[in-house]
Amino acid sequence: MSASAENFKPHQNGGPSLSTILDGGDEDYDIPGREETAEEDEEKEKEREVPAGLCVECEDQPAGIHCETCADDFCEVCFHAQHRKGTRKRHVTTILNGSPSKKQQLSIPATKPQTNGVDHEVEMDDAELDSELERIAAQAPAEPVALSSQPAVGNSPGEWFVERAKYIPVRLTLPERKMLRLLDAALQVSEYTDKIDTIGFGLSKTKRIVHQIRELCAILSGLMLAADYKQGQELFSDRDFQANATFYQRIFELGRRHKIMNPDKMRTTYGKLIYLLQDSQATDVKDMLSFSCVTPIKTVHAILEKNDALDMLRDPLITTATQEIDGTKRSRREIQKDIKGKERAIEVLSGRYARGDLEQEDVCQLLYSIGDNHAFLRVNRDPCEKMIAYLKEYFHASGPKDKKGRDSLAIKSGKGGARLSHDHQKQYTFVLQSLTLWREVLHVDMFRLWSLAEQDLVAEGNYYRLRDTGQGLNRVQAAPKTSRMMHTILGRAQKTLGSWVGSSVIHMGDHNVPNAFMFIDKYSQIYRILLPVCTTLSKLPDLYANPSLRGYVDAEFGSLDGLYLDILGDFFRHAFDGSGADNFFDAGSCIDGRLTSAWNWCSSLEKKKYFQVFLLTGFVGFDGEW
Repeated sequence: MSASAENFKPHQNGGPSLSTILDGGDEDYDIPGREETAEEDEEKEKEREVPAGLCVECEDQPAGIHCETCADDFCEVCFHAQHRKGTRKRHVTTILNGSPSKKQQLSIPATKPQTNGVDHEVEMDDAELDSELERIAAQAPAEPVALSSQPAVGNSPGEWFVERAKYIPVRLTLPERKMLRLLDAALQVSEYTDKIDTIGFGLSKTKRIVHQIRELCAILSGLMLAADYKQGQELFSDRDFQANATFYQRIFELGRRHKIMNPDKMRTTYGKLIYLLQDSQATDVKDMLSFSCVTPIKTVHAILEKNDALDMLRDPLITTATQEIDGTKRSRREIQKDIKGKERAIEVLSGRYARGDLEQEDVCQLLYSIGDNHAFLRVNRDPCEKMIAYLKEYFHASGPKDKKGRDSLAIKSGKGGARLSHDHQKQYTFVLQSLTLWREVLHVDMFRLWSLAEQDLVAEGNYYRLRDTGQGLNRVQAAPKTSRMMHTILGRAQKTLGSWVGSSVIHMGDHNVPNAFMFIDKYSQIYRILLPVCTTLSKLPDLYANPSLRGYVDAEFGSLDGLYLDILGDFFRHAFDGSGADNFFDAGSCIDGRLTSAWNWCSSLEKKKYFQVFLLTGFVGFDGEW
């Protein structure tokens, strides 16, 4: 403003001048019409008084719930909108007819002190937590724990975590995740497999491989320059791939490590990456590149061993620090107590074993990685255990009990697409064995199998043949380490069950399973088959509680149990009927064929009469989010 405050003229209606306002002399100034406006506001408030019996919020619906804390009446919709979370969620309420509502059971007296919505009874100070952790450590028994069973909180971990940590990748840090995005972007635009796995190309295969690897490294360098100019400039300073070998090894290792912990990620790019690394291990390719693209996976065990801190994996507190807290059918107090105990155990261990280059944040990262491993195994293992429980609950090993035979699992070759002929008892055993084997693979040895599979794929001297397997050109390569481990798992499962139905052949390095990458990819998809089925089955009681849908279920399936029998019976019969084999000589009773038959059942789900039930429970597919 060019004019000074002294030259500012007061408003024509008698308002204060700018100098009066700046000098603070306008406190007692009355704006004309202010009293009239206040009186009008009072009249409007009287007019807005909510009539008795209506909701105080929307003012047009009858009130059904009285909130004693707010001292207001609400309709059901407005009440839940205002009280769905935060401290309002615990307000004391009553139904206006006098009966207490469900909210009252979760209420907390207004006089009770609260801190951020958490009960003080739940909170424990550090001294109490330390004494609790000391008690757990002191009471831990000294006997060893079987490597197949996870030690419980309060038990001595023995060598369980030491053996498991050898195959647990370290969780990616934030800077590493940024580099991972660069790798994924470069692999997305790469045409590596299209240029290499083909016949009749101009250049020799070795020259094509070297050219494609250098092209991918150049793309990574360009993306790195765009993301981090300083580090990217270092890569471009001499344009020497050999001098930057450590960078490329590190960024390729990030992709492999991330894929192991997250099989759902990099579904179109991991194959390019692992085949690129496979080709880079050839002697002639290495000589032309002058560096190796492969470096060992960074695991929890390797980091602790390097810093002489392996004793952390034997510390009794590690079971508490890495436990997965399940909130199913547990009180809020118990859950909060476990969370506080876990956080305190992580804090104690990170301070106890931080040394040298291993800082407290690094120790926490390692503990979180073990926790990620527990969560991953639970998501993959639990559907197998649930399906085994359904099998034992609704079907009998000796024979069908239902007079109409709805609980019969018998199958006959040529009927319903089946390629195996089993009576009820034989099929029951066949299904139980398959689910038990899958559980063993996913829970006990999945990460070890993945590690061995990568070792077989990138092993020097383990060459592959490009061959048409009936499903296009595939790299057929032997996988001795993975095959040996899988035979060990199969032997353990056979010993546990006592007998074995069907073939025990494990296809590896042939036209059925060309290489270890195909093998590990198949078994990482098991939960994609079982989890949607388990989710649908768990929602059936809620579906049946709806009167309209209950009538539909009773009319189509007879009852809720009839619906369970139809879904489970069809799954246990035709997801394990050998239909996954491409001919009768590769019968689907082999270890690999059982999983392929289950995928074949998934592809025909929309033709089943109960498919509408799946849709009603929120099913979107076997390749979606659940």
